[in-house]
Amino acid sequence: MAIAVGIFAHQEERRIGTCLASLPLDRADIVYHVLVNGSTDATAVLAREAAAGRANVHVHDIARGGKSRTWNHLIHDLLDRTDEAVILLDGDAQIASGSIDALAQAVGQEGINAAAGMPLNGRMAAHYRHLLTTHGGLFGDLYALSGPFVNRIRSRCLRLPDDLIGDDGLVAAWAHTDLQTDAAWQRDRVFACEDAGFLCEPVRLTNPSSWRMQYRRMTNYSLRYFQNRIVSDIMGREGPNGLPRELRSLYAAWLPRLAPRSGPTGWFDRMALERMRQAAA
Repeated sequence: MAIAVGIFAHQEERRIGTCLASLPLDRADIVYHVLVNGSTDATAVLAREAAAGRANVHVHDIARGGKSRTWNHLIHDLLDRTDEAVILLDGDAQIASGSIDALAQAVGQEGINAAAGMPLNGRMAAHYRHLLTTHGGLFGDLYALSGPFVNRIRSRCLRLPDDLIGDDGLVAAWAHTDLQTDAAWQRDRVFACEDAGFLCEPVRLTNPSSWRMQYRRMTNYSLRYFQNRIVSDIMGREGPNGLPRELRSLYAAWLPRLAPRSGPTGWFDRMALERMRQAAA
């Protein structure tokens, strides 16, 4: 089976070596694309050192950041139509042994468009595994798409909005609906792969950098919440072909309809709404 692996890495000099060491880089049937995007640290240098000259490991140093923009670049510009499975993962994740083969086998099943890898650590890991199993979601840290499904995305020139926060939610919707509107949603098109998993670096409450990272993450979660309102409306009415190149082109029309939620989340919602106002200006 021909397998392509895309590894998204933004400012990951601390974790990229661990991530690549957890992968079977010596497999001739797997082509790796390390997508270093918008990074100013040593991520690309360390990735090339870890690749150690292997012909099947390609390190792409991409000037512009943004995971969704980079996802589009991988799908439309770097892959070809021979891959039977495409595995996507984050450069700060440590991948459990056997996960690549388990995911590839999962998306090789008839009618399966995508397969989710499972979180293996963190206090909410069991809860998240339950959600993935029951609702058929995807975590951007580790998931797979079938080759035929990717080829249909390419053939229809479908792209994630470049400024979308988080690829996994929209890609899961595409997989469930088979690239149609939400009316075509089928739960069993996304497979929860219990034999594939990943470890993430835990948040350390005693580390100030962890607090800063968590603050940015919470604001991004709020922005993602509002973006999902827009995306869900489009997917319900028009399907993937109705998505704009950038969601910010719709912010001005949507901002009057959006309001911060109550409770602590409201603080981050207000920060996100201000970012949307600035982007719409």
